[in-house]
Amino acid sequence: MDTKIPTTGKCPVMHGGNTALGKSVMEWWPNALNLDILHQHDTKTNPLGKDFNYREEVRKLDVEALKADLRALMTDSQEWWPADWGSYVGMMARVSWHAAGSYRVTDGRGGTGTGNQRFAPLNSWPDNVNTDKGRRLLWPIKKKYGNKLSWADLIALAGTVAYEVAGLKTFGFAFGREDIWHPEKDTYWGAEKEWLAPSDGRYGDVAKPDTLENPLAAVQMGLIYVNPEGVNGKSDPMATAAQMRETFARMGMDDEETVALTAGGHTVGKCHGNGNPRDLSPEPEAAGPELQGLGWMNTKGRGIGRDTVVSGLEGAWTSEPTKWDNGFFEMLFKHEWTLAHSPAGASQWVPITIAEEDKPVDVEDPSIRVLPMMTDADMALKVDPIYREISLRFRNDFNAFSEAFARGWFKLTHRDMGPKSRYIGPDVPAEDLIWQDPIPAGRKDYDVAAVEAMVAASGLSVSDLVTTAWDSARTYRGSDHRGGANGARIRLAPQKDWEGNEPERLARVLAVLEPIAAATGASLADVIVLAGNYGVKQAAKAAGFDVNMPFAPGRGDAAAEQTDADSFAPLEPLADGFRNWLKKDYVVSPEELLLDRAQLMGLTAPEMTALIGGLRVIGTNHAGTAHGVFTDRVGALTTDFFVTLTDMAYSWVPTGSNLYEIRDRKTGAARYTATRVDLVFGSNSILRAYAEVYAQDDNREKFVNDFVSAWTKVMNADRFDLA
Repeated sequence: MDTKIPTTGKCPVMHGGNTALGKSVMEWWPNALNLDILHQHDTKTNPLGKDFNYREEVRKLDVEALKADLRALMTDSQEWWPADWGSYVGMMARVSWHAAGSYRVTDGRGGTGTGNQRFAPLNSWPDNVNTDKGRRLLWPIKKKYGNKLSWADLIALAGTVAYEVAGLKTFGFAFGREDIWHPEKDTYWGAEKEWLAPSDGRYGDVAKPDTLENPLAAVQMGLIYVNPEGVNGKSDPMATAAQMRETFARMGMDDEETVALTAGGHTVGKCHGNGNPRDLSPEPEAAGPELQGLGWMNTKGRGIGRDTVVSGLEGAWTSEPTKWDNGFFEMLFKHEWTLAHSPAGASQWVPITIAEEDKPVDVEDPSIRVLPMMTDADMALKVDPIYREISLRFRNDFNAFSEAFARGWFKLTHRDMGPKSRYIGPDVPAEDLIWQDPIPAGRKDYDVAAVEAMVAASGLSVSDLVTTAWDSARTYRGSDHRGGANGARIRLAPQKDWEGNEPERLARVLAVLEPIAAATGASLADVIVLAGNYGVKQAAKAAGFDVNMPFAPGRGDAAAEQTDADSFAPLEPLADGFRNWLKKDYVVSPEELLLDRAQLMGLTAPEMTALIGGLRVIGTNHAGTAHGVFTDRVGALTTDFFVTLTDMAYSWVPTGSNLYEIRDRKTGAARYTATRVDLVFGSNSILRAYAEVYAQDDNREKFVNDFVSAWTKVMNADRFDLA
């Protein structure tokens, strides 16, 4: 046998190991459960180290100096990417808008809160063309202020300062957004495999915008909201208005906010389509190394100034596009408009007749005047009856328009920051806004031991105590920092009536806990968590372990008037794998729904595993089902779930939709029942590795401690005062 290995011409590295040249695990086995979404919480990618605390660093920031630098940037036109009319006001407003505008209330993902516009896919979305140039223009400022200023805060602030430079009195600004360091590649932006694919696949019926697939808000892949050329690129302002209403609602905006933001966004800046889009280089993620992270560079001709191509539409909306004024509404209603095409071939609306003095000047030569334009979304404000009424009111009351936009802009750029307690900086508005989910401060000076003693004497079961605390806390979403146990909103509409919260059982438990809160001076929110902690402590004791349950008093109880019930509707759990519950069968598998909820709650895969195993044996399943309760000692925090799952004395037999029997191999007798969520901890290779750790004879105490740690993390997820 010739064992000599030929070396001539061979590459010294394995092809495909680190690039797209080879198949990934998910490409080989596309039906396997992909746990990558839970790894978004991995801090190993953060170059600043585990001890770095941005919220402490940003408090040291010289905010006035920073804003002065941003104001100077607005008119510091750079030769490599010259400013329109010598002003970057429009560009910086767009960079902020397109970062914030990706937010959606359905799952709280998107938005400007993490600086994710720097990474794929957002940095390469067709709708985000040339936002890369805006961020590169901001780089010298980021470089100067370093670790005291996150990209997320800088991107949001740049647009705010741009509007101030234009002349708007803004509503305020808050720092505190912390950067991520890798793409949120497992966020679901749609199933399409190509940019700007027809939107029909996102809707049950594209003519009925409310049939847009959840959790999506944008109408097409690669857009932040609606198509400026019309539904699927076909102009029809009334149809566009219908899509706007649904899409902006999914961004958390009402009709007035939609009109104000659309008009205000188009009061400054312009669209760029004076060239051939086919001459542009690839987007940033596909561009060669010589472009250094920039994309969409023109490969023929100038490609800058008046010859820039971005959206493909061409022109400004107002006569003075660097000034905050009422020019948008004046232009829209003063003229009649007709459909035309830009030099790049995009559909847009232009005035049928217009006086020369009403036209904006060319971005490079003020002696030349050019036609303004409107998008289909702009025309929607004129033809939709509701939008038209609001628009005419704003046209006649510039101050009302300015205030509505200032407030809408603040909401747009802060919606995913969570409650005001997370805001940092000298420009934080004093006013409490209902979309910030305000919660009054709770007392900390009551007798915690007395509360625990009353809970112990209440007669409530361990399952009642643990389940109620879990249901109260599980609504927390790290995506936009909403929900959680603080506020005790589980007692208010709509949460008290959610099917997943078992309204009858919930009402029975709260009827016992509310008098305890009243008698001790504790908030009900604190009592619910303390009761859950007591239940966990008792379950651990039943398993033979005495544990210390960390607890920090100070939660408050929100009032009904502090709660926007409609805005809380998207937080309703439609499935909770932790309690082995599905509201109905979905296209998405139960185990994928479990991962989604775990990720929103900020849990790692090991934490999720520990919580599942513990909640099963404590007996917290929805409606008291026995699925996955692999123990004869219900109520004791044992490792029985994992021991049974990994025991080859049993076989696992499907018996129905999402239902299995655990049978004794020798006798064939059914021993337990289970769901897919239970069995995935034995079938998935990664989750099984975690399950085997807890099934080991020497890890019983470790499991109890890990459960307590994960439980405490969930209970305190919304305690931003503890960070």
